[in-house]
Amino acid sequence: MQAVNVRLIQVALLTVLLGGWQLGVTTGVIDRFFFPAPLDIVQQVITWVIDPGFYKHVGITLSETVLGYLIGTGLGVAAGVWLGLSPFTARILDPFIKAINAIPRVVLAPIFVLWLGLGLWSKVALAVTLVFFVTFFNAMQGVREVNPVVLSNTRILGARRSDLLRHVYFPAAASWILSSLRTSVGFAVVGAIIGEYLGASAGLGYLIARAEGNFDAVGVFAGIIILAVFVLIIDLLLDCRRKAPDHLAPQGRRRTPGLSGSTNVR
Repeated sequence: MQAVNVRLIQVALLTVLLGGWQLGVTTGVIDRFFFPAPLDIVQQVITWVIDPGFYKHVGITLSETVLGYLIGTGLGVAAGVWLGLSPFTARILDPFIKAINAIPRVVLAPIFVLWLGLGLWSKVALAVTLVFFVTFFNAMQGVREVNPVVLSNTRILGARRSDLLRHVYFPAAASWILSSLRTSVGFAVVGAIIGEYLGASAGLGYLIARAEGNFDAVGVFAGIIILAVFVLIIDLLLDCRRKAPDHLAPQGRRRTPGLSGSTNVR
């Protein structure tokens, strides 16, 4: 019953917001040039959705997002586990990793365009840089959180290094890594869209940039709505595939840690 009430309140809030917006545009209180009517935005969304060519743009953005997400997650987990098991190497690389992580990712986009061109891989590279550090810090901290008593007992039982990785370290880091997967999806989409926005011939970011260049506020808002739905669908699919719930993560340690306990993903 409570869930039904929450849904009703949410629908009521959305109805009041959109209704007030539409009324304000109709009466001239809200400038249509800057804030187009919701009905016009919905019409633009429908126009794009029924156009077969629109799905080419969706497919390109989806490809960039998935590739950036998978590559960034794989590299982040591998590097995090490696440095988590090698404290000495982590101390050596600590200032370099912090310096790289401090660089705003948007600054890297033009460099990737110069290196890789305006094609798919420059957008993938930008998405990888955004996803990498999220999973990297979580994987490394997850490995460091292994109980030393469990390690000692496992070694007494004759476990080799490969056995420790498979049965101790990876299970310990799994909850940390899983907690970063949902956040990483958003960063992967951001990387793909920023890359398309700065230079592309197709993709959802390209559609928004084209609408902005034509001073088409309806197209910009429609693109934003489609992007929001795009991310929500990916997040829902990822949520269905998750094997472990969030409550498996250590209590009080669900932040994204850095080499010294904190990080700043830009």
